[in-house]
Amino acid sequence: MCTTETDIRNAVDHFYGGAGVLENLVTETVDRHDAEAQRARSGGGLIVAEETVTANESIVRLVDEVIEQAVRRRATDVHIDPEEESVRVRYRVDGLLQPGPMLPKKLHHSIISRLKVIASLDIAEQRLPQEGHITYRTGNREVDLRVSCFPTVFGEKMAVRVLERQMLFGGLGDLGLEGQTLAYLQDSMARTKGIVLLTGPTGSGKTTTLYTMLSNLDTMANNIVTLEDPVEYRLPQIRQSQINNRAGFTFSAGIRSMLRQDPDVILLGEIRDPETAGLAMRAALTGILVLSTLHTNEAAGTFPRLIDMGLEPYLIGSTVISAVAERLVRKVCQHCAEPVQADASMLESLGVSDESLDGTWLRGAGCRQCGDTGYKGRTGIFEILMVSDAVRAAMKESADTRAIRRVAVHEGMRTLMQHGLERVRRGETTLEELARVARE
Repeated sequence: MCTTETDIRNAVDHFYGGAGVLENLVTETVDRHDAEAQRARSGGGLIVAEETVTANESIVRLVDEVIEQAVRRRATDVHIDPEEESVRVRYRVDGLLQPGPMLPKKLHHSIISRLKVIASLDIAEQRLPQEGHITYRTGNREVDLRVSCFPTVFGEKMAVRVLERQMLFGGLGDLGLEGQTLAYLQDSMARTKGIVLLTGPTGSGKTTTLYTMLSNLDTMANNIVTLEDPVEYRLPQIRQSQINNRAGFTFSAGIRSMLRQDPDVILLGEIRDPETAGLAMRAALTGILVLSTLHTNEAAGTFPRLIDMGLEPYLIGSTVISAVAERLVRKVCQHCAEPVQADASMLESLGVSDESLDGTWLRGAGCRQCGDTGYKGRTGIFEILMVSDAVRAAMKESADTRAIRRVAVHEGMRTLMQHGLERVRRGETTLEELARVARE
């Protein structure tokens, strides 16, 4: 049996670290805080006390441990939330927030100040939001931390996005794409002009899918340029650019400049307004493959959304190749998976009571490997709407999402719910998880 680095880290945390280490650090930090504050008050001022505590070695180690826990838990975000009498830390793991340590309120200023220092933010500014960036080394890895401060009635709240410095993007199949859905996306990427739009709410995996698509294109034969806000991952042989609104480098200004760089493929982080949408459409008409995202709940909702932005149906129909809707579902933990019976009433509530109940239905009982949640890791479920003549006709006749969806399903589109149910029957996720992310 092969033991991985993660297994060893988990064992060390369980027997030697974890909560015990953090509790000891909190106790030590509080003691030093009180001692330094007392010394500074006797020396003439509370401001000096706060500056001294900010530089305290125990605060540095406490903040490091909070971040280390995030990395060990595979968290994508850390929330440091001030309350009236304490500071609550929470970690977003597999898309859901999980509780972390409760810290004494007296440490709040020092913790926020420490993070501000290493993110090159203004420590004195506590009334306005600020954003910064930290490159953090843990073990033999480097992670990028995107830091955001936000003033609240109980003090500054801080959210920290955790990003792998060099994330490896595999094949499209690694995302959860398969069968006809995978073939549709591969066909879209093989085009030399047009627009492929990824849709879904925040945190549904759109950015990861876009980066995977880029990494699977021939970067030597194609000139690929991106315009992002912000650039989340660095990709080799791809020219990536970050929006700077203060300097006047907006999406619309960036697109105009990108078109003079002789691109074959351009990626726009998001289509947010009519001007950006119109420029993207015109770029596609000139013979460029455009990849971008749009905030809609389903693939068919892409077209009414673009029409609402003021774009003409004929322009949308002649440039959009496909619309891809995506969600992330948590996977059943394989260390504590156990068989269960299909829940017919749950299926009926999802509107699929006629679906076959045959399959390998599993549920995680909860164990130390998954933090007693029954889930570990996530995978994608997709629906891809290919723009055909029938879809164009439906779009021109009516901007109704349901009408466009009916045509797409008739032409063979597999919906998010159908893809999710297939994964449930294979024992990869659960009906409860599918209902949470894909219920209409």
